[in-house]
Amino acid sequence: MEKIAFLGLGSMGRPMARRLLAAGHELTVWNRTAAKADLLAQDGAKVALTPAEAVRDADVVITMLADPEAGHAVVDAMAPALRPGTHLIDMSSIGPRAFAEVAAKLPAGVTAIDAPVLGSVDRAATGQLVLFVGGDPGPVQAILDQFGRVTRCGGPGAGSALKIVVITSVIVGVTAVAEAVKLADTYGLPEDLVRAALANSPVGGVTARAFAEGVHYPIRLAAKDVALAMASTELPLADAVHAQLTRLADSEQDLGKVVEQLRRVAV
Repeated sequence: MEKIAFLGLGSMGRPMARRLLAAGHELTVWNRTAAKADLLAQDGAKVALTPAEAVRDADVVITMLADPEAGHAVVDAMAPALRPGTHLIDMSSIGPRAFAEVAAKLPAGVTAIDAPVLGSVDRAATGQLVLFVGGDPGPVQAILDQFGRVTRCGGPGAGSALKIVVITSVIVGVTAVAEAVKLADTYGLPEDLVRAALANSPVGGVTARAFAEGVHYPIRLAAKDVALAMASTELPLADAVHAQLTRLADSEQDLGKVVEQLRRVAV
């Protein structure tokens, strides 16, 4: 069993790390907020005080970080301690440009693949995520399989690119459902009737996501992902959605809560 270092223990990282512990891997964890790492110690993980300490003896390093800035900071901190032959799996949603920049900082002999995920905390806990993988997953396939279904996307960075494509469509779709519900309010239509009609329409999938329970994809991260998409090309709809998301009151709520929040926003 490979020695694995897992860096980034947010709402997604913690259940993913627990799956590796349950599979019997020797796991070292690090998180900027140390208390979150301590929760994994109770399950058998070794807690490192710095990214460099976490990766020093690792065969495989997994990063699950919030944004490109965090990705750069963590790689800068851990790169001097990486050994030749180590495999880095970047599972963060940072986009193809940032992934390429991060990979370029790695020392010789360290290989990197991008494997951002689609799914929330419920699927992370049960190993049912969708992994968009750029590069060759072969050497770490058994580890990736612990998290869910692997979709091979092409060369390095292709997984990060496809994740941004898919998640942008989901975010725009959920926001459209939120505005549809607000429109229904102005007509005085019963909510149950509206939700059922939307669920049985061509937008049924994003309607299910808009009203899903037990999931947590903060609105602030959705805004970040849309911003990554907008940085690549002109996207008028995404631009409008980004403006909506950034003016909402509680950006720590799940993306689905845009339905409630937009219903309260005055025209």
